[in-house]
Amino acid sequence: MLGLASSPRALRWLSSGVRTQARARALTPAPAPGRISRETAPYSTVPLSYDLHEPAKPVADKQTSPVIFMHGLFGSKKNNRSMSKVLARDLGRYIYTVDLRNHGDSPHHHQHDYPAMASDVAEFIQQHGLKEPTLIGHSMGAKTAMAVALQHPELVANIVSVDNAPVDVRLASDFARYIQGMQKIEEAGVARQADADKILEPYEKSLTIRQFLLGNLHRPDPAQPVQKFRVPLSILARSLDHLGDFPFKDPSQVRFTKPALFVRGTRSKYVPDDVLPLIGQFFPLFELADIDAGHWVISEKPEEFRQAVIRFLEPKE
Repeated sequence: MLGLASSPRALRWLSSGVRTQARARALTPAPAPGRISRETAPYSTVPLSYDLHEPAKPVADKQTSPVIFMHGLFGSKKNNRSMSKVLARDLGRYIYTVDLRNHGDSPHHHQHDYPAMASDVAEFIQQHGLKEPTLIGHSMGAKTAMAVALQHPELVANIVSVDNAPVDVRLASDFARYIQGMQKIEEAGVARQADADKILEPYEKSLTIRQFLLGNLHRPDPAQPVQKFRVPLSILARSLDHLGDFPFKDPSQVRFTKPALFVRGTRSKYVPDDVLPLIGQFFPLFELADIDAGHWVISEKPEEFRQAVIRFLEPKE
């Protein structure tokens, strides 16, 4: 069992609906891992599709201190479009919303785990010449942001992890059930989203979640009415166990000693109190913002989330 390597210091944020509870600091620094170059990286990277949201009054060019926004499982860059526009406006920074591998318009690849996704994002940062970016990720995107920070700390200024933690957990059975329902839709060869929704309803009662999942449907052949999912269901089905894992196990060997914000939904189970000491070991300068929401923090409480991010990223005196 890991011992407590950090001592929380209470903080208060004067923002409605947001409660910052702790900043943990390491007692001793750990050596940062070396950069994994494209030539020596053990993972084949894929080029990530992205949208660029430009601020009306930029404080720097699009390569300096941008934000890279990453979605969760079954999501895409479209999910964070509205929040990215707001953050670009409020921060004066360019926001890159990306499609992670096997999602949205990014290429499919048989390997779908956090080291591979982290390598994709590191390659994206280097290819676009981005300097000191902030990484924001929700759920699967949160663990990807953590993995990039630990694997390539020299490429990242800070991170915002939304409702996930650097621990191995078993994914809820909901995700496997979603894939079963989505596979049934493809087998049925549906032409209308209403028909797809009827097939999916026995697998998920929430209309909001069904609409989120069905947002992945498209017509690969415009001349044919049959709809398919953009996400490769068979690859994701085989990868579910990997998506519950976290690739770094020993915080005495690797730490991200730059600022990190962990935003959690207080009605979600993904960041329980008992993992906070481990977060402090991997991310000794972490801050914690609690928002009265479930797992879908950004869509459930967008204003509280915006306030938390602005507070974290605004210049400190």
